[in-house]
Amino acid sequence: MIETTLDIATLRKDFPILERKVYGYPLVYLDNAATSQTPQAVIDSIVDYYSSYNANIHRGVHALSQEATDAYEQVRKKLKRHFNAGKDHEIIFTSGTTHSINLVASGFASILNKDDEILVSAMEHHSNIVPWQMLCEKTGAKLRVIPMDESGDLLMDKYEQLLHERTKLVFCNHVSNALGTINPIEEIINKAHAVGAAVLIDGAQAAAHIVADVQALDVDFYTASAHKMCGPTGIGMLYGKEEWLRRLPPYQGGGEMIAEVSFEKTTYADLPHKFEAGTPNICGAIAFGAALDYMNNIGFEAIAQYEEELLNYATAQLLQIEGLRIYGTARHKTSVISFNVGEMHPYDIGTILDKMGIAVRTGHHCAQPIMDFYQIPGTIRASFSFYNTMEEVDMLAAGIKKAVAMLS
Repeated sequence: MIETTLDIATLRKDFPILERKVYGYPLVYLDNAATSQTPQAVIDSIVDYYSSYNANIHRGVHALSQEATDAYEQVRKKLKRHFNAGKDHEIIFTSGTTHSINLVASGFASILNKDDEILVSAMEHHSNIVPWQMLCEKTGAKLRVIPMDESGDLLMDKYEQLLHERTKLVFCNHVSNALGTINPIEEIINKAHAVGAAVLIDGAQAAAHIVADVQALDVDFYTASAHKMCGPTGIGMLYGKEEWLRRLPPYQGGGEMIAEVSFEKTTYADLPHKFEAGTPNICGAIAFGAALDYMNNIGFEAIAQYEEELLNYATAQLLQIEGLRIYGTARHKTSVISFNVGEMHPYDIGTILDKMGIAVRTGHHCAQPIMDFYQIPGTIRASFSFYNTMEEVDMLAAGIKKAVAMLS
């Protein structure tokens, strides 16, 4: 057994779902890149909100509204500290990373001109491709792609060649959801800024493993989703530099995002409320804060160290299986292994693993261009979190071998 500074057995007790069985087998949850599991402390924060101070925020003078407002805004401050934003109002609450990206894309529709160019990497999630394609259709801007190589690394020399004075925006995920590659975002940001382009980094897959310092990175926009970080679904955040957030028009109209409304004219509220129309996911935001506290109490350095041990052990175990190929072999990656075995369809293996209580993801992982690059229909993806164990890796390896035997 590999030594770790974390007490994994004790941590696992924080997650009620890890006690359940699936088809009579103990649950082995290895789909953390899609959604992480939720500790009891976060569940308790949700119950406490609805049991103790459920009310709408910002508008009410009564005690419950003030308590809910304070709890909600404290999370904005927590996110500001965690990501080292310069100001509280540079943190915008959204429903998640997809919402955050669409908010920025909508805003740039009034800024881009015909023949401007925007760059996106070849390894993006569909949510960091489709909004930019829609933006290009609206504005006449051109979408260019930063290519990748067989190992799952971006070709940075090709990236530099794509940059020029017409490049206005660059989009890249911090970590690939399909391959686990940690992209060199510092270099990407610096080179984009050298030609005057703004940069949005999709941090959905990174935020559970890496603490991004947005000021040190000098990034213009950074996104995260709570449900990848032991929090609930339906809540996330967009960090944006103040100058950009002031320049972009509101994404949605409604209550909260206004200063004054008449039938003749509406003036908009100041940041961050300009981008937070309507009643927000108050409980989700509060639970996001509880999840952030939980992970910070464990420590992101300890989490990263242990997950690297899991990744190395799982890689070694899986590569012993005849015919198994791993897609995404970059030197810098998070705890994701995307693989196939011979000519067997990933769905077939994933279905058999499920019958053994082993939860993995199969398909193109909303990253179809990656699968097209490798000329495959999809992969089986095992994605690990700090509450997974080496024994679960062994169960995965044994399950794959059993599935291969059944399908041979």
